[in-house]
Amino acid sequence: MMNTARYARGCCSGGGRLSTTDIAIHCPQDDATLIEGIAHVVALERGVAWLEPEQTDSCGGCAGTAKCGTKGIGTLASRLEARRFPLADGGELRIGERVVVGVREDALVKASMTAYAMPLVTTFAAGAAAQASAQNDGITVAACALGLAIGLGIARLIAQRLNAHGEIAPRLLRRAGPPPDFRPE
Repeated sequence: MMNTARYARGCCSGGGRLSTTDIAIHCPQDDATLIEGIAHVVALERGVAWLEPEQTDSCGGCAGTAKCGTKGIGTLASRLEARRFPLADGGELRIGERVVVGVREDALVKASMTAYAMPLVTTFAAGAAAQASAQNDGITVAACALGLAIGLGIARLIAQRLNAHGEIAPRLLRRAGPPPDFRPE
């Protein structure tokens, strides 16, 4: 389950970085709410840490289990590998470590609006325009398909722009420590 945390303006001193004894935490520059999640470091490549999100106890317990990305078709290893994501500046981390990462709430909203609303709006707009002008169901369906393709293309361009500016990139917040059921031997 994801948690939200409030980070106040000016929480960092010295140019937006707060140093701890073992890792530097990047603080947001504004009053942004972050959506937090726990992930495991699974690989390190040239200063980039590859992370896999940790499954929570609630995984498998909700009504969307059959459609959820965590319970997709294939082996557990292939499903987890498909969910891997990179974290820049992860050179100080070690493989197997648990970390807390955060994504700005407004960035998550932008990304979801880009992925879902843009194709939907262009599909309906193209369909409505075709229906109003041609009043033919076949042409309306074709226009909807074309509108969907255009919307997906626009969404892809916007997502590339958001990604290039780092707006939707997860940020390392802190180390998470051992899992709650961890027992040292």
